[in-house]
Amino acid sequence: MKDLNDALIENEADATDAFLKSLPELKPGEAFRFACHPDVPCFNACCSDLTLMLTPYDALRLRRALGISAVDFINHFTTRFTAPDTGFPILRLAMRDERLKRCPFVSPEGCKVYADRPGACRTYPLGRATRLDADGTVVEQFFVVKEPHCRGFEEAATWDAPGWLADQELTTYNHYNDRYMRLMALARGKGAVLSDKQSQMVWLAQYQPDAFQEFIGKMGLFRLVEIDDDRQRKVLADEEEALIFGLDWLELAFFGREDYLRRKRQPMP
Repeated sequence: MKDLNDALIENEADATDAFLKSLPELKPGEAFRFACHPDVPCFNACCSDLTLMLTPYDALRLRRALGISAVDFINHFTTRFTAPDTGFPILRLAMRDERLKRCPFVSPEGCKVYADRPGACRTYPLGRATRLDADGTVVEQFFVVKEPHCRGFEEAATWDAPGWLADQELTTYNHYNDRYMRLMALARGKGAVLSDKQSQMVWLAQYQPDAFQEFIGKMGLFRLVEIDDDRQRKVLADEEEALIFGLDWLELAFFGREDYLRRKRQPMP
């Protein structure tokens, strides 16, 4: 998984595209063999020395599983960096400070946060590349990331891409992650790099949804947009709803897009 994440973290479109094209593409209808479980000889080998990006939804799931605040999770388990081509903030999972640089959540028995593991861990051994078509629809391509140490490819279980994604419960992860990717694609399409202030707003609205909920009330954000009472209550009570509202609001505020959220119009005098 390390090589794929290294390429993606660089966030240079040409380098990422070249890397993915160097891998065997899993075309629609094609299958691959793979399984990972404690009896596979390399079990846990892929959970060390990772450059693992954490999307906002990844971070929310992990820190909620740990029962800690966004700030505590960020401070204890991650490092923050900025995508050079867009200025968007992204988190990287911090490995243990030891020779093997193991994931902080791996144990001899396996992943201690398996039910809430990040989307990249769920997708592996596939690489998933996405782009927006002219209509704004997400177009997917899948590539098989077959690392030399991995013995999971010797297992008998056979999958196609849709079957693997369903088995790994990726529908919700991809829904949230594709919306964040859409924001970055909008910025990239305009050749725009976020200002420091804009980057901080993305940071608040996506990586600190608990603090964002407080910000919404303090700043009276709902007064600026068309949003019914039921959705207001959900946004303030549910952090997943706050993430989606944050994405809608950022699209409106940064790009004037009203696909998901409309600015409140002043009544005519």
